[in-house]
Amino acid sequence: MSEAWHHFIAGDLVALLSCTLAVVTCGVLGSYLVLKRESLMGDAISHAVLPGLVVAFMISQSRAPVPMFIGAGIAAGLTVLLTMLVRRWGGVEPGAAMGVVFSVMFALGVYLIESEALRDIDLDASCVLYGQVEYLVWWDAPKDPSAYLKLATYTDTDIPPALWALGAIFVIAVAFVAAFFKELRITTFDPQMARAAGIPAWLVQGALVLLVALAVVASFQAIGSILVIAMLICPAATARMLTDRLGTQIMLAGLVAGLCAIAGYFAGAKLPTALGAEHALNIAGMITVVAGLVFGLVCFASPSHGFIARAVRQRRLAERIAIEDLLGLLYRSAEAGETFVPIQPMHAAGMPVARATKLGLVRAEASKLGLTDSGRERAEGLIRRHRLWEGYLVERAGLRPDHVHATAELLEHVDQPAAIPTQSGDLDPHGKAIPPGPETDAESP
Repeated sequence: MSEAWHHFIAGDLVALLSCTLAVVTCGVLGSYLVLKRESLMGDAISHAVLPGLVVAFMISQSRAPVPMFIGAGIAAGLTVLLTMLVRRWGGVEPGAAMGVVFSVMFALGVYLIESEALRDIDLDASCVLYGQVEYLVWWDAPKDPSAYLKLATYTDTDIPPALWALGAIFVIAVAFVAAFFKELRITTFDPQMARAAGIPAWLVQGALVLLVALAVVASFQAIGSILVIAMLICPAATARMLTDRLGTQIMLAGLVAGLCAIAGYFAGAKLPTALGAEHALNIAGMITVVAGLVFGLVCFASPSHGFIARAVRQRRLAERIAIEDLLGLLYRSAEAGETFVPIQPMHAAGMPVARATKLGLVRAEASKLGLTDSGRERAEGLIRRHRLWEGYLVERAGLRPDHVHATAELLEHVDQPAAIPTQSGDLDPHGKAIPPGPETDAESP
């Protein structure tokens, strides 16, 4: 094995794997928190487990994973319970209730760390915030490549225990999501239906919260609470911007989290020194920055929910509405006996004459504008919807005939068949003929 590869395995591999396992676990579990609009719950748990960790350490005098997990689980359960009580008894909205609870719990944890009883103990709040990725080193990694094919290499060498803990939580979290995907989906989107179907929503969601707490605790030593909070939200929110399917979102969240971990690790640990800097950057902070940049890029460029896509859809919708308004105006003019209308006032009003002409919906003759055959067909559908809505608003909503035109002008642009009222006569409330349409209409809404 070359010296470079051995140096990477000994100095970087464990840290990189630990970061990747931690953030992928957080990304998968965080998908459900984002969908429930409880992203702050991950923030609350990641802060609120601190007093549980401290109390567990004070009782056991050890930082072993088992007592830490127990303390974190109790603190997480207490956080959820207190949040529910504050919401119910205090009458405050969920975000405020979680904010009150986690800030108090985190302050209590910091106070306990700084108290006299723990002042001389190696339990620093900054380690919880920023993690200790740089200390996850495999000091006695063998140089012989064949040694990595032997089980004893992994049992007898000094591999940091954080890697095993993060690997175990990753396997448990993925197995839980895969095994209870249906239950998690129904309890996330419709807990009342889940209870009606006999699914214990409180138990499923409670297990999810417990897994989030365990993932947070296992990640503290490696990546710190700041990165945990970011990874519970950013990858899931990024995936949500890219898809509307739950299964795809969960897989994308894990993929995005893993890629951010790899890119952030090398950007923090290797890039600064490669560019001539004396020191590397904080790895947990750099991974968080990369995740934020990816989320910002997806917010801007997502083909379904991004800023650009929304702007394009809104522009197309505005153009379609403007063209239909033009067609409606020409159709009404033709009904009044004026087949061609002077084009100049339409230009002055900002109507999309050029675009409608390019689409073959209107044609100009001697500075006047009229409908083509395809334009008349489309205009008939528009006017039909308009007059059907006027009739519906008068007959079914009880509005006066002189109060329905403005509302019908908005509703006429909705062309889905299921949203078109049923025709009940040949004339609208103003006595104008309703243009012919399909033989059968969709049911009235």
